[in-house]
Amino acid sequence: MNEPGTEGVLLDQETLHGRLEDAPGWLADHYRTFRESMLGERDGSPFPCYFGIEVEREGDLLYGACGSTSDPAALLRLRDLLLEYLETYPDHAERAPLAVFFAPFGEDATEADYHEALWHVLEFLHVHDPEPWPEEIPTDPDDPYWEFCFGGEPLFPTSRAPFYDDRKSRYSPVGLEITFQPRAVFEGITADTEAGERARETIRSRMEAYDGVCPHADLGDWGAEGDREWRQYLFREDDAESPDECPLEPTREHPKAPDALLERGAWRRFADADDGGGPGGSTPTVLGVGDD
Repeated sequence: MNEPGTEGVLLDQETLHGRLEDAPGWLADHYRTFRESMLGERDGSPFPCYFGIEVEREGDLLYGACGSTSDPAALLRLRDLLLEYLETYPDHAERAPLAVFFAPFGEDATEADYHEALWHVLEFLHVHDPEPWPEEIPTDPDDPYWEFCFGGEPLFPTSRAPFYDDRKSRYSPVGLEITFQPRAVFEGITADTEAGERARETIRSRMEAYDGVCPHADLGDWGAEGDREWRQYLFREDDAESPDECPLEPTREHPKAPDALLERGAWRRFADADDGGGPGGSTPTVLGVGDD
């Protein structure tokens, strides 16, 4: 953790703060607006998720930056970063989510572009996951107990993006932002516990005050009949711009990518290829959205 640089590197808060001056401008702006939303108020109301406020205020969050939602080398670096996060977060803090900031899209980017980008990232991670899909988690996204899995762990990736107008709790002015939370950090505060029910009631009440609109219709609880986890990853604003069905079709088939690309550091193969030093001087083939 905290290797040199900022992009593709797992960073704790102290290290991130120390490197922002030399970081890309988009990353500095991304983190600044993220921190302001976590610790500030809107119309006198604090950010709805008090867990988010606490981990940012106490310095327990971990961070990552990714320069592209489509470049294979950038996404392989993100894959390695996420694997490192899963290995280290239990020793970092009791509750330590991972916030990943992505480079901004063009000014004409639509809501559909952000949905497509999110699911491309998640499918890339799934295809290039060195660990098989956990046996206890269904692969059908229409199952109430389905959730995205990576590195052998169930995860809850929640996203914020620039296309939201009223729903400011999901608004990120610079670009796409994904916060990965392992299911393990929700132990003791799930919907079937008294503490979890209190937490959800508080968050929903604060969300309505902060956003000025009712909580989103897709907001639900994992395992609750009728609720679907995947719809909460990036709330829809416009039905015509958002997917009707989960774009990800997970499979227990393993491995799904060539062994060489499952190794950590595989992103360097692309740098070698650019320098003419890759196999045959060509770019390695990487599976992604829509590939078989």
